[in-house]
Amino acid sequence: NIGLINSLAIYARVNELGFLETPYHPVVNGKPDFSKVVYLTPDQEEKYPIAPLRPLLNGKTPAELQVRYEGEYPEVPTEEVRFVDVAPDQLLGLSASLIPFLEHDDANRALMGSNMQRQAVPLLRPEAPIVGTGMEKHVARDSRVLIYAEYPGVVQYVDANRIVIRYERPPEEALVSFEGDEVTYEIPKFRRTNESTCLNLRPIVRKGQRVEKGQPLVEGYSIEQGELALGKNLLVAFMPWQGYNFEDAIVISQRLVQDDVLTSITIQEFEVEVRETKAGPEELTRELPNESEDRVRFLDDEGLIVVGTEVREGDILAGKVTPKGQSSELSPEEKLLRQIFGDRSSEVKSTPLVMPPASHGYVIA
Repeated sequence: NIGLINSLAIYARVNELGFLETPYHPVVNGKPDFSKVVYLTPDQEEKYPIAPLRPLLNGKTPAELQVRYEGEYPEVPTEEVRFVDVAPDQLLGLSASLIPFLEHDDANRALMGSNMQRQAVPLLRPEAPIVGTGMEKHVARDSRVLIYAEYPGVVQYVDANRIVIRYERPPEEALVSFEGDEVTYEIPKFRRTNESTCLNLRPIVRKGQRVEKGQPLVEGYSIEQGELALGKNLLVAFMPWQGYNFEDAIVISQRLVQDDVLTSITIQEFEVEVRETKAGPEELTRELPNESEDRVRFLDDEGLIVVGTEVREGDILAGKVTPKGQSSELSPEEKLLRQIFGDRSSEVKSTPLVMPPASHGYVIA
């Protein structure tokens, strides 16, 4: 039970028949032809001797090369090599390609690092790595989270929620475009993802600034300055510290907590169901029997918590009353009379939605 996950290699693609393919450069007389790219399926790969790229990059052609052929790794004369990898990291998945100096790592530790990157949560203040592999900007662009400038232009307006840019379109594109010169981009703010993390972007351009085509306009959600930013660049010391770092324990600075260096935001969604019972329908209301005014002071007229309220364990999020059980099911006429004349405090019980234990946060919607 190791949670095995299969990931696509970074250059792999799916062809029109649904099979995975990966690119290679053909080799002619021992020299790779970098002007051509051939995509092969796994079945086709096994038929040809395929060499790694690095031994052929220094301009010297060795007499023999170790290749992949029919599931083995034999050494063959260079003239028999048919294809070569397009990049040294071609066999890696996306997360593994983000580990610097991967070739010097123990395989088990590399696997742990690869899996832990999938578990990273977006920090409140993302910070791009000082030491990277060069794949960070490609991951950020392919994530489709960021907003990029479509053409050269000038920023006309910026606030936390939108950016307005006046573009300088080429004349031939301006003739067939239905958009004006000014384009408005809405910036996502505090949106909940499927993993309950917080998607929040902020602008990194200012009014009057000139932007070029492809320049990122925002950052956030584990992206800084157009690069993937999963963690923080921290100063680390390998040293004893009064025994507190015994075994695998780690001592961290109090500043990391006080300054929210490693803080992330989780957005939790709570739902309340209003059912039709045999004794009558449930209702959302702030008029809850046997509840003090202090408990319902942040509920609106419909019984829902007001946006912006700080809530803690046990606080009421939605006020709901449920009719108490009756000896016999109410007739339609009785339900109508009860709805008209009201005053059912003795006939309903309070069943509100409350904050779960050990919870604390703010209502945003």
